[in-house]
Amino acid sequence: MSLTARHETLQLRGLEIHLRRWGPQPQPERPPLYCLHGWMDNGDTFQFLADALPGDRALVAADWRGFGRSAWAQGEYAFTDYVADLDALLQLFSPNDPAMLLGHSMGGNVACIYAGLRPGRVRCVVTLEGFGMAPTQPSQAPQRLRQWLEELRTTPSFNEYGSFEQLADSIRRRHPRIDAARALELARIWAREEEPGRVRLWGDPRHKRVFPQLYHREESAAIWREIRAPLLAVAGAESAYVSQLGAGSGIEDFLSCVPGSTLRTIDGAGHLLHLEKPEIIAPLIGEFLDSH
Repeated sequence: MSLTARHETLQLRGLEIHLRRWGPQPQPERPPLYCLHGWMDNGDTFQFLADALPGDRALVAADWRGFGRSAWAQGEYAFTDYVADLDALLQLFSPNDPAMLLGHSMGGNVACIYAGLRPGRVRCVVTLEGFGMAPTQPSQAPQRLRQWLEELRTTPSFNEYGSFEQLADSIRRRHPRIDAARALELARIWAREEEPGRVRLWGDPRHKRVFPQLYHREESAAIWREIRAPLLAVAGAESAYVSQLGAGSGIEDFLSCVPGSTLRTIDGAGHLLHLEKPEIIAPLIGEFLDSH
């Protein structure tokens, strides 16, 4: 049986942020699990994990600024915005108690950076396919800034689809491990029908622009080494993301920065493992959370 999500909107750092909750009201002895979504996703897709998690657990999932049903920023977006938004959210909902964090991809990276920056505010972390990014070289900076300047000259947009079914077909072409029924569910989560025959993705298309700053993996690693919370890393055995991290910058490099961390690899899963294999991942997450 599918759990019913409770939706609300709150003001966070000057923007209206959309939030949904599942399960009972949080209690001091049973704190909520904060679920942080990835790029071009939104909090609604944690529905599949919410339905599969054992026990009666409170979950909270917000749409990052400019994603899902949250408000768009007036200026450009930066990774540090998401870290600051998480800090503000936890200050609002868990001002006194260390939080339990679960993040996928970008959300997992936010969770891990936050856990290193504010180690006393985090009780435990689950990162699903969020192990940083491939390292960059200073020589890439000129071209990156040129690309950013060029992209500022145009207004980006998302593709339109004639129906949710057409979008579901596109999802399955890109992610063939997702079956037809779930692809249609995702299409209805990731997009809205603006008018008959016109379906468009939620979110601000300016997210398609590159960040002007290069990613410095060594800086992230320095922050990961400050993590004191128990950490569970979950990877898809067939994930293209993991292979793109490159030699010396993969999962083992990430785990070496967080003593006592645990890795679980899910056979037959790719980068969207929480959508492809929620029934397998959920018990692992539940066991980890119950032990911390």
